[in-house]
Amino acid sequence: MSLCEHEERFLDSELEPVAPGKARFHIIPAGYEASVSYGGGTFRGPAAILAASRQLELWDGLSDPSRLGLFTHCPVDCDAETAEVLMRIEASVQAALDAAPENPPVPVLLGGEHTVTLGALRALHKRYGSFGVVQFDAHADLRERYDGTPYSHACVMRRALEMGLPLVQVGVRACSEEEVRVRTAHGVTCWDARQLAEHGLPEHILPPDFPSRVYVTFDVDGLDPAVIRATGTPVPGGLGWWDAQHMLRQAVEGRHVLGMDVVELAPDLGDIASDFAAAQLVYNMMGMVQRHAAAKGRV
Repeated sequence: MSLCEHEERFLDSELEPVAPGKARFHIIPAGYEASVSYGGGTFRGPAAILAASRQLELWDGLSDPSRLGLFTHCPVDCDAETAEVLMRIEASVQAALDAAPENPPVPVLLGGEHTVTLGALRALHKRYGSFGVVQFDAHADLRERYDGTPYSHACVMRRALEMGLPLVQVGVRACSEEEVRVRTAHGVTCWDARQLAEHGLPEHILPPDFPSRVYVTFDVDGLDPAVIRATGTPVPGGLGWWDAQHMLRQAVEGRHVLGMDVVELAPDLGDIASDFAAAQLVYNMMGMVQRHAAAKGRV
């Protein structure tokens, strides 16, 4: 069963369609792009991830997340003004949560520029109230406005803080003075790339008082360009693949993951490795949620 049979589904080369209410993970493509500040093409990111997912193994190395059911939504129509697109994304995430109200699925948003995350955060905030946000990114995204808009990809985490959502940032290595002040004022926990390179990985990335419910947002430029080069603003000195996996596991251990996203892939026809790495990242994140939910008896 699918809401749009003509559209590609995540891992559709391996899996038969399932009903929305029987799927633990709801994949929501949202190829919105309006405020990218360097290279473009993130609007093609979701389709590239879905296409690359056809080459994934169901066994992610530790488990098979697909056994919990994957449902791919119709792509969000992003041909509108930002406010309208965010409302559409919010509605898609709400529809995912409503598919099984007693045990809501995990929305998995595929961007698109990082602005799309705000739509998911709004839907989850309405459903659950407060929760923590764990951000993997090369940039802090804490500006008040950028290029004249408060809804730039460079502002999305500032909007999250304004919603009262605690924030942990991992892998940042491009940050303005304004954003440094915002971090200090809001008590943002930061594991910047330079700090990780000089001192190694921390034992725990989340502070002891961080909420038990979390949303994980992963901008692919948080990874070093040697891992994923196809992104609008590739910054040297990023996270390696296995360090990122380790810190992702730390982010979900002992937590209830309400939702997650992978954003800012800007596909290049000559670079299928980046598309595949992004698809693998999405699936590995599902696997982490699956295993830690099982350990907690929630699956």
